[in-house]
Amino acid sequence: MNFVETIDDRVPLRRVLVSVFDKRGLEGFVPALLGINPELRLYSTGGSYKHLEGLLGRRGAANLVSVSDYTGQPEMQGGLVKTLDFKIYLGLLSEAYNDDHRRDLERAGAVAFDMVVANLYPFAATIAQPEVTPERARANIDIGGPCMIRAAAKNFIRVASVVDPGDYEGILEELASGGGSLSLATRFRLARKAFAHTAEYDAAIAGYLVERNETEVAGSYPQIR
Repeated sequence: MNFVETIDDRVPLRRVLVSVFDKRGLEGFVPALLGINPELRLYSTGGSYKHLEGLLGRRGAANLVSVSDYTGQPEMQGGLVKTLDFKIYLGLLSEAYNDDHRRDLERAGAVAFDMVVANLYPFAATIAQPEVTPERARANIDIGGPCMIRAAAKNFIRVASVVDPGDYEGILEELASGGGSLSLATRFRLARKAFAHTAEYDAAIAGYLVERNETEVAGSYPQIR
């Protein structure tokens, strides 16, 4: 086990990983982040990258980095694998005062992320639709999102895990008043919300699957070879 004794109360925001299904609020949040720190780097994937590219235009092009360019790996077809990469998790789980972790980052050419902004495929909303099929439900099970959220929340000693657009305003206020940094208290509060978010998500998936039987699932696929 790896136990930490020395941490920082306030952590400056320099690198943010953005991968969201629900893009509400980004149009105000992201430009405001760059207003607080014009040198901020935003790493993003797929539809989130395109959305940020549209929001920021040419002026923000230097601040935006494609995760595929960062990792050196293209996204899996259909977007099934985007962020499940060693360099991503080095950046999320590394600790500030751990010399071995710093060497790991250097060895991999990785960077330390200070914030993850992520929310998940709409599983609960999908299964609430009339006549939803098991296949449509299965397709809406998010894998990379919960992994990123949990990694960032586990490392709340350094990383902020943001899952709720309702928190954007408060985060901006603290960054503006705190010289572009977030406190340990805020990172911990965000971690609590992040783990509750993924727990509820997993409970919804488990509940849906428990209520299905094998015959029903098999019968929903027109071809089984």
